[in-house]
Amino acid sequence: MPVKGPCSRITSWLLAFSLCGWILAQDPSCCQHATEPLCREACDQLGTIKSESRLRHLLLRLPNYCPESMNELWTCVNSTLPGVSRKSEGWVGLGCCELAISAECRRECKQAASKNDITKICKKDSEKPLYSCITKNEMGSTCCGYAGRHTTCREYCQAIFRTDSSPTVSQINAVKDYCQSHSAQLMGCVGNYTKSYPIRSPIDSLYCCDRAADPHCQVACRRILRTMSTEHEIMEGLIEECGSQPLPQDPLWQCFLGSAQPPTKPDEEPSAPAKMDRAKLHCCAKANASLCSQTWQEFDQLCEYNRGETELIACLADVREPCQLGCKGLGYCTNFNNRPTELFRSCSVQSDQGAMSDFKLWSNGTIKMPFMNIPVLDIRTCLPEMWKAIACALQTKPCHSKSRGSVICKSDCVDILTQCGDLTRFHDGQTPERICDLLSPIDQPELCIPLHRYLNPSSIDNSASDEVIHPCNPNPCPSNHLCQVNRKGCHDDFNCQPYFCVPGCKLGDASDFLVQIDTRIQVPTLSGQAGCFEVCVCGASGRLEDCMDMPCVDTSKTCVVGGQRKNHGVSFSVDCNPCSCFAGDTVCSTRPCLSLDSSDDQRQRFTGLPCGCPERFVPVCAANGRTYPSACVARCMGFKDHHFVYGHCRNTDPCSTKPCQRNQRCVPKRRVCLSRSSDFPCRQYECVGRPAGCDKSQLDPMCDTDGGVHANLCQLHQSGKTLAYVGQCQDACRKWQPVCGQNSETYNTVCEAFSDRVAVDYEGACQAVGTVSDYALDSGCDLVVCPPPSNPACVPITPPGACCPVCASILQILWNQEQMNVFAELNKDKPVTVQDVLQILRLHVSVPQCDLFGYLSIDHELVVVISPLEHVPTPLQVEACSKEAEKIDSLINHGSPTLVSHVPLSAFLTSEARGPVMRSSGASASPSLLGVLLILLGLLLPITM
Repeated sequence: MPVKGPCSRITSWLLAFSLCGWILAQDPSCCQHATEPLCREACDQLGTIKSESRLRHLLLRLPNYCPESMNELWTCVNSTLPGVSRKSEGWVGLGCCELAISAECRRECKQAASKNDITKICKKDSEKPLYSCITKNEMGSTCCGYAGRHTTCREYCQAIFRTDSSPTVSQINAVKDYCQSHSAQLMGCVGNYTKSYPIRSPIDSLYCCDRAADPHCQVACRRILRTMSTEHEIMEGLIEECGSQPLPQDPLWQCFLGSAQPPTKPDEEPSAPAKMDRAKLHCCAKANASLCSQTWQEFDQLCEYNRGETELIACLADVREPCQLGCKGLGYCTNFNNRPTELFRSCSVQSDQGAMSDFKLWSNGTIKMPFMNIPVLDIRTCLPEMWKAIACALQTKPCHSKSRGSVICKSDCVDILTQCGDLTRFHDGQTPERICDLLSPIDQPELCIPLHRYLNPSSIDNSASDEVIHPCNPNPCPSNHLCQVNRKGCHDDFNCQPYFCVPGCKLGDASDFLVQIDTRIQVPTLSGQAGCFEVCVCGASGRLEDCMDMPCVDTSKTCVVGGQRKNHGVSFSVDCNPCSCFAGDTVCSTRPCLSLDSSDDQRQRFTGLPCGCPERFVPVCAANGRTYPSACVARCMGFKDHHFVYGHCRNTDPCSTKPCQRNQRCVPKRRVCLSRSSDFPCRQYECVGRPAGCDKSQLDPMCDTDGGVHANLCQLHQSGKTLAYVGQCQDACRKWQPVCGQNSETYNTVCEAFSDRVAVDYEGACQAVGTVSDYALDSGCDLVVCPPPSNPACVPITPPGACCPVCASILQILWNQEQMNVFAELNKDKPVTVQDVLQILRLHVSVPQCDLFGYLSIDHELVVVISPLEHVPTPLQVEACSKEAEKIDSLINHGSPTLVSHVPLSAFLTSEARGPVMRSSGASASPSLLGVLLILLGLLLPITM
């Protein structure tokens, strides 16, 4: 859409912006000719905006606020710039600049006047998302330009090109309704564009009607497909006339939903198989109705507004647009900016523009939905800020960290339709309550989006929002790469970024869901049989390779608990223990519990340790590599006496027996194994040969026991040194200063503990065992001196088995032992370790100011700690870490493919989250020794912004 007035006729965009801003600042009388409120508001803003990016954005959109029919306004502005050089078109690629991968290209794009100005800096082979967006905008500008002065036609046309995926049938029909009588050229242009997408005409499915068993259904099917146009109408009509739900095993529905292809003639080639998205296949098990098919376009549209499919809808949304912390840089939805601790699915320039276009379309008096039209009054005068918040919320999609839902609260929906709905045009039976019961049926604050939050700007200013950054939001990487936070620091690299772009694999030809190369992934088998999966590896080719079938899980089996049946996958509690039903087996944690009717004697003897073990701290090292506080606790966890030895695991020398061959070197490799098998024990060492050469480009800093740093582990081994800890060497860790980890293991230094992904409990060697129960009356930690809270305003919590409270969020995860064993067997008998799990989970923490630690508790829950890294974290940083924990907790409890596709995280059953509370701000605290070490560690704070 070319910008009207002088801004479209000046050769240099920079000159245009400065002049237009100057004109309206010096001669604001031009804005008096703006006869519409939105136009007047936009015009007034032009003279006051200081941000170049916002000024560019508003100028580009100015014709949408101020149509060319406002001759007096444009004449006034033009008359102020006599003799300016003319240009016929605006820069249609401006809205695409944020998609540029490199910062240099992004900057060049924003300053360009045309596509030709960016080709030297922005290479087409490395900036495909940018050029794809520009091409689409150019097509849209050309096609929609044929609308001339017909504003409504132009807006519906632009909606076609704003759509990232296939344009919907309702969008195409809207263009036909409003543009067909105005411009045959526009219709032909749009038609050529939409033909590139696989949009199916209803009459193309007429052959499916022959597969219905009932003659009446066959006749009705043909009539419905010839007379009805939308998917919703067709589906409803077939269900009503044929008297059956759309089950994929029914021949009619199997054909109509797209899993079968039209019969081919003898001289025709068979149709290509439907492209698959195996990440979405995970979601099929969450459908209440059996509607999964291989034609995702129809499937998505059918389920999108079905309120009975909330789990399915959230699952599909996770695959397409995972919830991410942070929103900023929006020019229209400005109230959504500066929200670094809130989650959004689509905070982007495209969503910002989409919200603006939606508001303009709604201003025509009708909100068009896929299955209904909602008549409204003039939203430019009736609660315009509320309508703007709705448009922005629908586009940016705020999502709750617990429910992951993006539904606007029902009370807000009813309120705005009651006040601004055009009741005189409502169809029979339509009321605000009935409409909202379909669109926004939820009114629970923890599950829906309250609009009042976005009626005003965020209370967080720009300077405070910098306390929490989001290097991967928006995604700066190419489409076939994943973005990961840089936690490794920089090694002789002056162009170091706070993120890495790592190559990945798509989970199917039709998938946009990426996993990192060499990652092991669990995906449903292509047969579609419930409970059947295979484990594959993301190969260097960018495709899933080396797939191996897993034993199928019988999801039809139920568990009987307290006389009640629980379905597979359902989580519940028994006493104080979280439980889950897995294929007929009830899996529970083994937390010590006290019931309400416990006697005084029972309460007196209750220690809070498994099996009522005494609080004596006589540590033993078990065969899984975990140190337990006593032999009693180890026996309670299933270890026989010959499965453990007295002492801490880290005090034993696994290489003392010289287990390696002569041409190999024994290197200690401490780990705690989650899988158990006598066939492949949890060895605490590995045998390495002398490498002939190492990849010097691989950056993963290692510090040896002599204080020397190596680029990676290979180079450390090649030099014959011994690993002290992962990360850059720290002066504060050159001298041994023992600390006790939250896992009751003594480490020589803080750096060594962090290298093991374990947070520190207290200074000095471990001397006590913390309880794992909230009901314990006494604790063995009474004599432990704990460090002060990292923030005096924080009400901290104590991780299970630790002694000292921390200002961090805690996850306690219940997992399936049998599944872990299966994964180990499929991985060539390599055990699954706690470190493996934590390394994958750590990738889901998107804020560099937070990091993830964890350990196996003494009662065999996986404890994950997400902690701020600053020695005195701000309330915003504490909140961000809590949100990260809530996000991961929700992904586990809802079985989201975003997380459970990864092996071994797919063995997770349920999770419980706890977080700290911040009081009103207090005085700054002096950092403890541990706090100073935290801030010094390059391992934890490698990023310089």
